[in-house]
Amino acid sequence: MHVVIMGCGRVGAALAMALERLGHDLSVIDQNPQAFRRLGADFHGQQIRGIGFDRQVLTEAGTERAGAFAAVSNGDNSNIIAARVARETFGVNHVVARIYDPKRAAVYERLGIPTVATVPWTTDRLMRMLLPDGVAAAWRDPSGTVAVLQLPLHEGWAGRTVGDLEEHIGARIAFIVRFGTGVLPNHNTVVQAEDQVYAAAVSGTVTDVTTAAATVPVND
Repeated sequence: MHVVIMGCGRVGAALAMALERLGHDLSVIDQNPQAFRRLGADFHGQQIRGIGFDRQVLTEAGTERAGAFAAVSNGDNSNIIAARVARETFGVNHVVARIYDPKRAAVYERLGIPTVATVPWTTDRLMRMLLPDGVAAAWRDPSGTVAVLQLPLHEGWAGRTVGDLEEHIGARIAFIVRFGTGVLPNHNTVVQAEDQVYAAAVSGTVTDVTTAAATVPVND
């Protein structure tokens, strides 16, 4: 597959080299010719100097035949403009843009442009390494407002309903992994001993939700 990458910083260069090792054909765009040094002498893809959302530059990069396009420069505006041009003008099916501002990322997601919100994503990765299992979010929306996390359930919740659990923790149960299969529960679904239970919660309440889930349920 032909892939076009806009931005030859550390992320763009690493992405290009990883894709080339997998056998893909690459074109990398950057305004700074010195940036291409990051690709190394063994890189065989096309190196194009220019503005990544300029149509002539994108045409030179072979965007019209590209199967994927990644906008990973250090500018949010440049990334989203380039991603939209790649999708709307050149018809690239798989497009992604790196966005630093999580609020902008949420807007662009609604416009149909998949984004990687760098700050929330990095924060979650760090939290997974720093905090106990089950506390860090497994997923977070692009704005960083809603988190989905695996609950560290107390064993006493086995045999109780999802409705009881939701009322106790103050959050919604998003899904359950039971015997390796995802289950969408309802209010009356009974929690089983080996269930992996995931809840959707507002980011500021994550600590309270996980603490409540780890406590013994109150008997009626």
